[in-house]
Amino acid sequence: MAKAKNNTVFFCRECGYESSKWLGQCPACREWNTFVEEPAASDKRPSKAAGVRTLGRGSVPVHITDISLEDQDRTATGFEELDRVLGNGIVKGSLVLVGGDPGIGKSTILLQVCRNLSGSGKKVLYISGEESLKQIKMRANRIGPITGELLFLCETDLDLIAEAIESAGPDMVVIDSIQTMHRDDISSAPGSVSQVRESTNTLMQLAKGNGAAIFIVGHVTKEGVVAGPRVLEHMVDTVLYFEGDRQDSYRILRAVKNRFGSTNEIGVFEMLESGLSEVKNPSEMLISGRPKEASGAVVACSLEGTRPILLEVQALVTATNFGMARRTANGVDYNRINILLAILEKRCGFAMSRYDAYVNIAGGMKMNEPALDLAVVMALISSFKNREVDPGMLIFGEVGLSGEVRAVSQAPQRVAEAVKMGFTTCVLPKSNLIKLKEETRIRLLGVENVREAIGLI
Repeated sequence: MAKAKNNTVFFCRECGYESSKWLGQCPACREWNTFVEEPAASDKRPSKAAGVRTLGRGSVPVHITDISLEDQDRTATGFEELDRVLGNGIVKGSLVLVGGDPGIGKSTILLQVCRNLSGSGKKVLYISGEESLKQIKMRANRIGPITGELLFLCETDLDLIAEAIESAGPDMVVIDSIQTMHRDDISSAPGSVSQVRESTNTLMQLAKGNGAAIFIVGHVTKEGVVAGPRVLEHMVDTVLYFEGDRQDSYRILRAVKNRFGSTNEIGVFEMLESGLSEVKNPSEMLISGRPKEASGAVVACSLEGTRPILLEVQALVTATNFGMARRTANGVDYNRINILLAILEKRCGFAMSRYDAYVNIAGGMKMNEPALDLAVVMALISSFKNREVDPGMLIFGEVGLSGEVRAVSQAPQRVAEAVKMGFTTCVLPKSNLIKLKEETRIRLLGVENVREAIGLI
């Protein structure tokens, strides 16, 4: 008697590549040890309740001039910070993935958005697979009174959820979370690769077919990425990540993918007892509490999306007690710090290999923009020489391997932010001065290389 064939397949967690056998390296994305075993998809056709819409005979292609765009296609969330990250509001029929560490505030901000939309006359459906109705009400009482048509449902069966969305016809739907949802025609457990992928595909069809904006909450792994296959991020329209320490009151919402707006746009929020409150001036928050008459502290300007943000770069340089100098970077790229230290030693003659170097960005921000290079160099030299940098000075610029200071993008916006925050001097690349000839509100010091910048302190 022939042995029955094992009805399982292997999926790559990163890209969703499917294979009939386990592979050490994925041939599609070239990642190692990412294959997991899952039951094969059932041949059973999905039910009508699954909400999957196929292209019928009545669907015909249309010309781009026949497609109309109206202001009603975007809806304000009640948070200016969130609207900026989304690209000026919620787009009708969009599918948005919200990820973040447990307890960071994902469910809280979505519930606040639901309250704001229902209060403005929109119909909202909040579906939870992790909390009971009483638990949701306890959290709702903390953020304030709820008015309007805000409906709650505790369910994990996606077929029943699709029926509820079809019958209710809401303007916005929240799924909390995608890892708890399942479909009966897929035999694997909730949270598996197959379930997450098929559940997201069903929700995408619902969003595009019914015109409802759907927000799905995704758990994250220990590496900080959304659990499940990476193809999940490719399927949705927008991917938002909550960043920050749970012990800190400030949260940063960052868009890493957005089909309707700028990527890498950020919104800053503060966690209060009544929920999340937006911080409309993050520059003031990040540079508040600066130490006075202290070396190694420099104010820089970084550009996040379309917003210039001022932040404090701190550095501490001390003589090493061991044969090998220690380097530590918090909020900036560790490898970039090593490059800048090598530039200081090779091009400027500072024996940085004999000293430990610690670099930190105050406020818990994480920045990888090259425009911070000059500020990091100035902070390191300030600590190395134990000389204070003028507290009214703002510094930005990219540093090349030859020690030259290269131009950065959108310098006028950075200078305008410095003027707004009351700075009197700005050190910037000399090549950026061309677009700032008419700027008289602040003293501009253009530098061509690192040596000139160091000479200022």
